[in-house]
Amino acid sequence: MMEPRDIKIIDYNYILPPERIAQFPLKERDETKLLIYRNKNISETIFKNISDYIPEDSLLVMNDTKVIQARLHFTKETGALIEIFCLEPHQPELNINLKQKAIWKCLVGNAGKWKHGSLKKNIKIYSDEIILEANILEREFDYFIVEFNWDAEKYTFNDILNSAGMIPLPPYIEREPFEADKYRYQTIYAKTDGSVAAPTAGLHFTESVFNNLKNKNIEIDYITLNIGTGTFKPVKTETIGEHDMHFEHFIMNKKSILNLQNFLKKNIIAVGTTTMRTIESLYLIGLQLYKNKNFSGKEFTIGQWEAYEGNAVLTAEDALNEILNYLEKNNLDYLTAKTGILIAPGYKFKFINTLITNFHLPKSTLLLLIAAFIGEDWRKVYYYALKNNFRFLSYGDSSILFSK
Repeated sequence: MMEPRDIKIIDYNYILPPERIAQFPLKERDETKLLIYRNKNISETIFKNISDYIPEDSLLVMNDTKVIQARLHFTKETGALIEIFCLEPHQPELNINLKQKAIWKCLVGNAGKWKHGSLKKNIKIYSDEIILEANILEREFDYFIVEFNWDAEKYTFNDILNSAGMIPLPPYIEREPFEADKYRYQTIYAKTDGSVAAPTAGLHFTESVFNNLKNKNIEIDYITLNIGTGTFKPVKTETIGEHDMHFEHFIMNKKSILNLQNFLKKNIIAVGTTTMRTIESLYLIGLQLYKNKNFSGKEFTIGQWEAYEGNAVLTAEDALNEILNYLEKNNLDYLTAKTGILIAPGYKFKFINTLITNFHLPKSTLLLLIAAFIGEDWRKVYYYALKNNFRFLSYGDSSILFSK
């Protein structure tokens, strides 16, 4: 087996015609096509029938993050349009619900026209007229640190974004967002504000699908991972060893960890690659705690290559026990961490044996994850999807992949 760092990204390329990238969602979420890959065979149906393919006594884990309206437009006195794309709070404790002031890492469009001074924008929240002001505090290599201030202490930054911001559609959706995107680029179970991209595998779920799953005694649980723009970051290096993986913050409560433990010998299904990365990161957190029994911090960090270093000295159950003991010892109800895990061919999955996911970009880390999960058959799956008119990427069709 090739060392993961030596994997050449060109080996995970395929031709994706632009017309196959879905620019709009279907009218009905669960009418999207569903590719089923099981026992190396491929078939297809529509998503509303997915419960027919999920075994009873399975655990379905979903990401309940909510996409924020992260794009703000300002117009300078010169007439220049400046777009500020809010990525994440500058520090984790500076969350989206702070009042009067917020400091965020941002991308700035047309930054050359904003060399100094503040930008101001009049916005309306309910019947209140508010002035929103933006100032650059620092210019980093690939982002800006921007301070926002507003003159109404009763409103949070999330209120500001909901009133003045736009939904941040992915760069491959080549149009401005419509009003309907506020609803459609959001899962129906979205709960926790913080993402700048949707967990798109969940966009297909409807109340009808949930009812069908419930009738089959399939259990559903949730994690929260705030998705950043790094999810779209292309691999531009020849080998993935030269690629810097993005970090994403997640929260998982004690009940969900116990649920995973109960289903270890059954069937655990990840809805989306963000959920997959979160759950698989738990093993490495358990390993960190096993090696450092006295750890008393509040947040864990999982590095890009941690999964490939050293031997797997714990079982999956042991790793979860380490986490549960840590939570108990520190009187915590939930686990917080940031993960930069890169799942590529050579990775050994600890928890997940089924994945529900959309179709991903060529030469992307998400495609590497698919290849790690089902091996070289990723080519067979993607060629089938291309040949049979599946729609690709965020607003596209779906697949359910069984690793065994």
